Amino acid sequence: MKGIKIDYIPRYTYNDYVKWEGRWELIEGIPYAMTPSPVFKHQIVSNNINIQLSKLLEGCRKCKALLPLDWKIDDDTVLQPDNSVVCEEVEGDYLIHPPIMIFEILSPATAFKDRNIKYKIYESQGVKYYIMVDIDAKVAEVFELINGSYKKLKDAQKDVIAFDLDNYRIDFDFGKIWE
Repeated sequence: MKGIKIDYIPRYTYNDYVKWEGRWELIEGIPYAMTPSPVFKHQIVSNNINIQLSKLLEGCRKCKALLPLDWKIDDDTVLQPDNSVVCEEVEGDYLIHPPIMIFEILSPATAFKDRNIKYKIYESQGVKYYIMVDIDAKVAEVFELINGSYKKLKDAQKDVIAFDLDNYRIDFDFGKIWE
Protein backbone atom coordinates (compact mmCIF):
# COMPACT_ATOMS: atom_id res chain seq x y z
CA MET A 1 0.00 0.00 0.00
CA LYS A 2 2.90 2.32 -0.60
CA GLY A 3 2.12 5.65 -2.10
CA ILE A 4 -1.23 6.38 -0.41
CA LYS A 5 -1.34 10.07 0.30
CA ILE A 6 -2.44 11.17 3.75
CA ASP A 7 -4.81 13.58 1.94
CA TYR A 8 -6.88 10.57 0.83
CA ILE A 9 -7.63 9.41 4.37
CA PRO A 10 -11.08 10.65 5.35
CA ARG A 11 -11.36 13.17 8.17
CA TYR A 12 -14.41 13.56 10.37
CA THR A 13 -15.83 16.25 12.63
CA TYR A 14 -17.97 16.42 15.73
CA ASN A 15 -21.08 16.65 13.50
CA ASP A 16 -20.18 13.23 12.03
CA TYR A 17 -19.22 11.81 15.42
CA VAL A 18 -22.61 12.43 17.06
CA LYS A 19 -24.33 10.34 14.37
CA TRP A 20 -22.26 7.19 14.94
CA GLU A 21 -23.57 4.20 16.85
CA GLY A 22 -21.47 2.62 19.57
CA ARG A 23 -18.62 4.21 21.52
CA TRP A 24 -15.99 6.19 19.62
CA GLU A 25 -13.30 8.78 20.15
CA LEU A 26 -12.27 11.26 17.49
CA ILE A 27 -8.65 12.42 17.41
CA GLU A 28 -7.67 15.05 14.86
CA GLY A 29 -10.47 13.89 12.59
CA ILE A 30 -9.60 10.18 12.82
CA PRO A 31 -12.17 7.87 14.48
CA TYR A 32 -11.10 5.30 17.08
CA ALA A 33 -13.57 2.57 18.02
CA MET A 34 -13.95 1.99 21.74
CA THR A 35 -14.47 -1.73 21.21
CA PRO A 36 -14.53 -4.31 22.45
CA SER A 37 -16.33 -3.09 25.55
CA PRO A 38 -14.26 -3.00 28.75
CA VAL A 39 -13.61 -6.33 30.44
CA PHE A 40 -14.92 -7.18 33.91
CA LYS A 41 -11.69 -6.22 35.76
CA HIS A 42 -11.66 -2.87 33.93
CA GLN A 43 -15.21 -2.13 35.06
CA ILE A 44 -14.50 -3.10 38.68
CA VAL A 45 -11.40 -0.87 38.87
CA SER A 46 -13.17 2.03 37.14
CA ASN A 47 -16.10 1.70 39.55
CA ASN A 48 -13.72 1.63 42.56
CA ILE A 49 -11.97 4.76 41.29
CA ASN A 50 -15.29 6.54 40.85
CA ILE A 51 -16.63 5.52 44.27
CA GLN A 52 -13.48 6.71 46.04
CA LEU A 53 -13.32 9.99 44.08
CA SER A 54 -17.01 10.66 44.74
CA LYS A 55 -16.56 10.13 48.49
CA LEU A 56 -13.39 12.24 48.63
CA LEU A 57 -15.09 15.09 46.76
CA GLU A 58 -18.24 15.20 48.90
CA GLY A 59 -16.90 18.23 50.80
CA CYS A 60 -16.09 20.21 47.65
CA ARG A 61 -18.85 22.26 46.08
CA LYS A 62 -17.02 22.64 42.77
CA CYS A 63 -15.40 19.28 41.98
CA LYS A 64 -17.23 16.23 40.59
CA ALA A 65 -16.10 12.70 39.74
CA LEU A 66 -17.17 11.58 36.27
CA LEU A 67 -17.40 8.28 34.44
CA PRO A 68 -16.86 8.35 30.64
CA LEU A 69 -18.24 11.58 29.23
CA ASP A 70 -17.40 13.27 25.94
CA TRP A 71 -14.78 15.99 26.18
CA LYS A 72 -15.00 18.07 23.01
CA ILE A 73 -11.59 19.66 22.66
CA ASP A 74 -12.37 21.09 19.24
CA ASP A 75 -14.42 20.19 16.19
CA ASP A 76 -12.17 17.27 15.23
CA THR A 77 -11.11 15.89 18.65
CA VAL A 78 -13.53 14.31 21.14
CA LEU A 79 -12.24 12.05 23.93
CA GLN A 80 -13.90 9.92 26.63
CA PRO A 81 -11.58 9.44 29.62
CA ASP A 82 -12.42 6.38 31.75
CA ASN A 83 -12.64 8.45 34.95
CA SER A 84 -12.12 12.15 35.45
CA VAL A 85 -12.56 15.02 37.88
CA VAL A 86 -13.85 18.44 36.90
CA CYS A 87 -13.81 21.47 39.19
CA GLU A 88 -16.19 23.77 37.36
CA GLU A 89 -19.78 23.77 36.18
CA VAL A 90 -20.53 21.54 33.22
CA GLU A 91 -23.02 23.16 30.89
CA GLY A 92 -24.57 21.05 28.17
CA ASP A 93 -24.05 17.40 27.34
CA TYR A 94 -20.25 17.30 27.15
CA LEU A 95 -17.12 18.87 28.59
CA ILE A 96 -15.55 21.82 26.83
CA HIS A 97 -12.82 22.51 29.42
CA PRO A 98 -10.09 20.09 30.47
CA PRO A 99 -10.69 17.95 33.54
CA ILE A 100 -8.23 18.58 36.36
CA MET A 101 -7.59 14.83 36.75
CA ILE A 102 -7.92 11.90 34.36
CA PHE A 103 -7.62 8.15 34.91
CA GLU A 104 -7.21 5.90 31.87
CA ILE A 105 -7.40 2.15 32.46
CA LEU A 106 -5.01 0.44 30.06
CA SER A 107 -6.08 -2.49 27.92
CA PRO A 108 -4.28 -4.23 25.06
CA ALA A 109 -6.54 -2.38 22.60
CA THR A 110 -5.98 1.10 24.10
CA ALA A 111 -2.56 1.08 25.80
CA PHE A 112 -0.62 2.59 22.89
CA LYS A 113 -3.19 5.35 22.41
CA ASP A 114 -3.37 6.06 26.16
CA ARG A 115 0.41 6.07 26.66
CA ASN A 116 1.24 8.18 23.63
CA ILE A 117 -1.55 10.01 21.83
CA LYS A 118 -3.79 10.80 24.80
CA TYR A 119 -0.76 11.51 27.01
CA LYS A 120 0.33 14.27 24.60
CA ILE A 121 -3.20 15.63 24.19
CA TYR A 122 -3.83 15.75 27.95
CA GLU A 123 -0.44 17.38 28.50
CA SER A 124 -1.07 20.02 25.80
CA GLN A 125 -4.60 20.72 27.09
CA GLY A 126 -3.42 21.36 30.66
CA VAL A 127 -4.82 18.32 32.50
CA LYS A 128 -3.08 18.66 35.88
CA TYR A 129 -2.99 14.95 36.81
CA TYR A 130 -2.91 12.01 34.42
CA ILE A 131 -3.03 8.51 35.88
CA MET A 132 -2.57 5.41 33.69
CA VAL A 133 -3.89 2.31 35.45
CA ASP A 134 -2.48 -1.11 34.52
CA ILE A 135 -5.00 -3.59 35.92
CA ASP A 136 -2.84 -6.65 35.19
CA ALA A 137 0.29 -5.31 36.93
CA LYS A 138 -1.83 -3.56 39.59
CA VAL A 139 0.15 -0.36 39.22
CA ALA A 140 -0.95 3.20 38.45
CA GLU A 141 1.52 5.58 36.82
CA VAL A 142 0.81 9.01 38.31
CA PHE A 143 1.85 12.11 36.38
CA GLU A 144 1.55 15.77 37.32
CA LEU A 145 1.72 18.69 34.88
CA ILE A 146 4.61 20.91 35.95
CA ASN A 147 5.63 23.87 33.78
CA GLY A 148 3.72 22.48 30.80
CA SER A 149 5.17 18.94 30.90
CA TYR A 150 4.22 15.76 32.71
CA LYS A 151 6.54 14.57 35.46
CA LYS A 152 6.04 11.13 36.93
CA LEU A 153 5.21 11.36 40.63
CA LYS A 154 5.04 7.65 41.39
CA ASP A 155 4.20 4.14 40.27
CA ALA A 156 1.44 3.63 42.82
CA GLN A 157 0.22 0.25 44.00
CA LYS A 158 -0.95 0.53 47.60
CA ASP A 159 0.13 4.13 48.05
CA VAL A 160 -1.93 7.06 49.28
CA ILE A 161 -1.16 10.15 47.21
CA ALA A 162 -2.28 13.71 47.95
CA PHE A 163 -3.71 15.67 45.02
CA ASP A 164 -4.41 19.40 45.07
CA LEU A 165 -7.56 20.04 43.05
CA ASP A 166 -8.32 23.72 42.64
CA ASN A 167 -7.90 24.61 46.34
CA TYR A 168 -9.28 21.25 47.51
CA ARG A 169 -6.99 18.45 48.62
CA ILE A 170 -7.78 14.75 48.40
CA ASP A 171 -5.75 11.77 49.63
CA PHE A 172 -6.39 9.01 47.10
CA ASP A 173 -5.71 5.42 48.25
CA PHE A 174 -4.55 3.38 45.25
CA GLY A 175 -4.67 0.17 47.30
CA LYS A 176 -8.48 0.40 47.29
CA ILE A 177 -8.90 0.36 43.51
CA TRP A 178 -7.67 -3.21 43.00
CA GLU A 179 -10.21 -4.86 45.36
